[in-house]
Amino acid sequence: MVSTGAVPNLAFRRLRGQRSAGEFAAAVRRSAREIGERVACDARYIGRVESGEIRCPNYAYERVFLHMFPGMSLVDLGFSPRETVRGRAARATTEIPSPLVFHSESPVLHSDTDEESDVLRRVFMTSGTTVLAAAPLGPGPAAGATAPDRHRVGEAEVSAVENAVRRIRLLDDRHGGDGLYRDASRPLRTAYALLDSGTAARRSTADRLHAGAGELAISVGWLAHDSGRFEDARSHYAEALATARVAGDAALEAHAFCNASFLARDTGRPRESVRAAEAGQRAARPLGSPRLLALLALREAGGRAGFGDRAGCERAIGRARTAFGRGPCDADPEWMTFFREAELEMLEAQCWSALGDWSRAARHARRAIRLQDPHFTRNLALYRAELAWDLARAGRAEEAATAGHRVLDLLDGVRSSRIRTMLAGTTQVLALRRDTTDEVRGYLERYAAVSGVST
Repeated sequence: MVSTGAVPNLAFRRLRGQRSAGEFAAAVRRSAREIGERVACDARYIGRVESGEIRCPNYAYERVFLHMFPGMSLVDLGFSPRETVRGRAARATTEIPSPLVFHSESPVLHSDTDEESDVLRRVFMTSGTTVLAAAPLGPGPAAGATAPDRHRVGEAEVSAVENAVRRIRLLDDRHGGDGLYRDASRPLRTAYALLDSGTAARRSTADRLHAGAGELAISVGWLAHDSGRFEDARSHYAEALATARVAGDAALEAHAFCNASFLARDTGRPRESVRAAEAGQRAARPLGSPRLLALLALREAGGRAGFGDRAGCERAIGRARTAFGRGPCDADPEWMTFFREAELEMLEAQCWSALGDWSRAARHARRAIRLQDPHFTRNLALYRAELAWDLARAGRAEEAATAGHRVLDLLDGVRSSRIRTMLAGTTQVLALRRDTTDEVRGYLERYAAVSGVST
């Protein structure tokens, strides 16, 4: 929402030069990738900055802009100093903050009422007749819930949903799904309540709301998946797929199939995993993102490995590596920022592991660890758990114990049932060995102390 008296940002407009707003937005996204940031910049965002609607960017955009224009400050770029846009009156013309924040003592989500705008307070807090947190995902009203009044959905509501998606993904990258899932379900119910009860002023707003709600369903589904709530995850992914079909959104459809394939693989349904991955590839082909096709090919490879189709798995891995080698592009979805070379290696490691080629799997897992950005703490723990798993099964017990120690080093800050299950399996293999060394015994004792499980 543009505040009364917004002053156009002429300095920022001059920096854009002869480029269109869309071309400049693409340059912003490329610069973000260079420094490992994630921003969903488009022509609309550039317009909001140039109109003065955004007086000061959020911290992610600030880092990107200062990277693009070295030696310049926010003030040089035409923005107001951050300290001048603190407080209730100023927040109306600052970017809408995320309604979800992380406190270091417990990786869970909660409302930060000191930073929320009035819109986010209305949308994401439950009170009176709103009761959005109790809104059902399926048909029919929840017991005891009052449906929200019909109202016109605008920029603020849609931005709130989109920001919730980004915040959940950021927290998941750092901490895993166990401590996040239940709290993250609340904004999801809110998003679908908006779809059910609201009317958008413009078709573009309605499309963004459908896409945002669908992406939120996938994000919450992934938290359920990572924390071992597989039926919940399956339901959320199905909800996202239905939303994609209703909205005719091929990108959302491809994402939903991608996660559904992963879930099917993890729950022992490899043929379903392959079918979902193939459906995702069909949806993704017109989108122009080789990286998305690479990830979906790896999902297919994982499914094929699950039922012992080594040749089919190798072909799918080959397609994935070829597509990945074409590099990133502006058509890559925002949610794919995790899919770098490290993740490629990890997914291939999982394929060889499923095929019983433990030593080959361990080689790829080591590469994944070496390549991984330490910012992605949950994934780093996962890669190390995969390495420990593969080394234990390859008979390399001491190396597996060393890798297991390194997983335990990260588990204070990462809550992922998937990782803990993998580590428990590795520990069981090591505990059954007759020729246990001091290194292995040390690991087993530490695991027992940390987990409270006797080995």
